[in-house]
Amino acid sequence: MIYLDHAATTPVPRPVADAMYTVLTEQSGNPSSQYALGREMKKQVEQWRAAVAEALGCEARQLCFTSCGTEGDNWAVAAACWQNRRLGTHIVTTAVEHSAVLETCRWMERQGYEVTYLRPDQGGNLTAGQVLEAVRPDTALVSVMLVNNELGNVYPIADIARGLAARNPQTLLHTDAVQGFLKVPFSAKTLGADLITLSAHKIGGPKGVGALYLGPRMRNPRPLLAGGGQEFGLRSGTEATAQLAGFAKAVELRRADGEAALSRMAALKAYAMERLAAIPDLQLIAGGQAPHILAVSLPGWPSQNIVNDLDAQGICISAGSACHQGKPSHVVAALGLPKRVAAGVIRISFGPETTPAEVDACVQALRTHRETRMPML
Repeated sequence: MIYLDHAATTPVPRPVADAMYTVLTEQSGNPSSQYALGREMKKQVEQWRAAVAEALGCEARQLCFTSCGTEGDNWAVAAACWQNRRLGTHIVTTAVEHSAVLETCRWMERQGYEVTYLRPDQGGNLTAGQVLEAVRPDTALVSVMLVNNELGNVYPIADIARGLAARNPQTLLHTDAVQGFLKVPFSAKTLGADLITLSAHKIGGPKGVGALYLGPRMRNPRPLLAGGGQEFGLRSGTEATAQLAGFAKAVELRRADGEAALSRMAALKAYAMERLAAIPDLQLIAGGQAPHILAVSLPGWPSQNIVNDLDAQGICISAGSACHQGKPSHVVAALGLPKRVAAGVIRISFGPETTPAEVDACVQALRTHRETRMPML
């Protein structure tokens, strides 16, 4: 199998699985228990938190573990709006956010909020100026992702943060950094966002665990879950210790490879773009600055047919976010592309272990699909 859908999820390395297995079989204590086994597990949880926080560039106490990126996005939007409920009921976001942000914003609209959905250009680009122009005196929250999960575009979060400080200092800023964490350089301390969402399974960690950074301006944030007081009283519930161990180990492995892994992915992406450009009719949709995501189109050849054809050959790519579950991509729709181009968009995404030979196989499969299948649009 050739796996070229790392933006959907990533393979779990053996050391990550081993770290989880050890916790499951040898360290089964509840961190809230008062005896030695529980106290030791509590110590471990805080060590894992510190490891992830160090990679993010924040204090450990500013990081709350969650079950996934979707939970973090939901919590961030709701918590920011709650804190700024007296400031106003206006939200600024983009039309190309992850569904976890968009659906939460739509839920907020049903509660009486007004939401401005900004559209990028046809290349998926969005400027800080666009965002800041939409901000009003009653804007409670701006939510803009760091790296678009379907296009690979990196959005100017630090510039937005600086602009907000001058335009409306009370407005809070959230960024979904699920696709950016340990893939593009950034630090919570310099990025300037008040809330940052992470997810483990995009960096070689297990599914079912993520984190939410709560910056210093998040004063007494509204708890997500009430109960026993875990996660600083903000997200109660027994900690998923094995998943936390896997998250921390995945962070350790990615940081150890560091810039070398990013350089390999960036070089591989450039190689893929060069090879794909030789396929007649194929169009680059968004090169993006992120090193691991590439969006292209075969106009006239429906993307789902392409995905199915390559799947039959053991090659995994996607027609957009895995979270769409077969629905048309709202990200592609927001670009305003011609119908034939939009219908043929596919996403190829790389990992540190992806090889040029795997890219070559994918390019040949796409070329063969174009040559042997009739266009339908």
